[in-house]
Amino acid sequence: MTTETAYSLEGGCTCRALRYRLTSRPLFVHCCHCRWCQRESGSAFALNAMIEAARVELLSGTPERVHTPSNSGKGQDIMRCPQCRIAVWSHYAGAGEAVSFVRVGTLDEPDRLPPDIHIFTMSKQPWVQLNPDTPAVAEYYDRKQFWPEDSLARRRAMLG
Repeated sequence: MTTETAYSLEGGCTCRALRYRLTSRPLFVHCCHCRWCQRESGSAFALNAMIEAARVELLSGTPERVHTPSNSGKGQDIMRCPQCRIAVWSHYAGAGEAVSFVRVGTLDEPDRLPPDIHIFTMSKQPWVQLNPDTPAVAEYYDRKQFWPEDSLARRRAMLG
């Protein structure tokens, strides 16, 4: 799958009532180690693939929007299966509806999307070992420093 048109990666919730497809590779994949993500995920980190919402094709079901607080104070909208309640993606206030933060663990093949960066490592669990080949930052980062140019171009096109 070397071209955007050939890209396809499917996922969904546990009960399979909600199914989706990514129609291109994501812009970037964050592995966030902040305490907020730890609490929300009930795990040591959250792994989210950032992608244009228009490139998330709904195959079946209708997600339920659940507004929750966020560390920024602006909240986030978590899209969940209305039956099994699994969170499949979120929309954060910064990019709004334009960008979906897809939960990598809901993909059928989550191993195809390893993190591009580890963020908020200042609060990562001490037993989590990071791959030294993957960038890691104590807090957030400047996307111009880490994102590939084609992802930056897609972001510019999306946000106008």
